[in-house]
Amino acid sequence: MVDHWDKRFLDLAAHVAGWSKDPSTKVGAVIAHPRNKRVISVGFNGFPSGVEDRADRLEDRDTKYQMVVHAETNALLFAGPAAEGATLYVHPIPPCPRCAVLIIQAGIRRVVFDHEGFTDPRWGDQARLSVEMFQEAGVTVDHRGSDPS
Repeated sequence: MVDHWDKRFLDLAAHVAGWSKDPSTKVGAVIAHPRNKRVISVGFNGFPSGVEDRADRLEDRDTKYQMVVHAETNALLFAGPAAEGATLYVHPIPPCPRCAVLIIQAGIRRVVFDHEGFTDPRWGDQARLSVEMFQEAGVTVDHRGSDPS
């Protein structure tokens, strides 16, 4: 169930997404402690530190996909062991399967994102696979669409 803290952290993830230089999809992630509501880490999608954000790379989808570090992965890398037992908030799309395996291995216990994302032709199948893995691993999944407000 999505509550007012979830909305705050999803809004923060949306803000962090704006830091991405990706011209087509800006994604942000926030890892927060579920009990004391403190931010543990944030991340956005982009190239690794020290790798130049050149337009030719960012605008060539094949090249970009090979070089980009996803927002969730960046947040997990910065959080380190502090991610265990935490909640991960992602905006605007659900985690891909590549990130889902890392989220599960890091010990994240809950993932919250804006909406199911299953109807988007680019991300729907990936979102379904990620949710399937989360459910098998005992990771709770919530989305803003769960909240009738």
